[in-house]
Amino acid sequence: MKPEDLQLLLEREMPFGKYKGRLIADLPGNYLNWFAREGFPKGEIGRLLALMHEIDHNGLSSLLEPLRKP
Repeated sequence: MKPEDLQLLLEREMPFGKYKGRLIADLPGNYLNWFAREGFPKGEIGRLLALMHEIDHNGLSSLLEPLRKP
């Protein structure tokens, strides 16, 4: 993980699927868990989804709050 990845979680939108258009940081845990079971996509989006899954799974989502733009 690169430090700037945390900011990307708050900038990148889900490009496909049920939650298309929603910020990766705002995806529900059950959706992230589904990817963890079925496999994350290749590339940046997969890397960010895996990171968000780890953050959510470990109850660390509050770490992103200071980075959110008002």
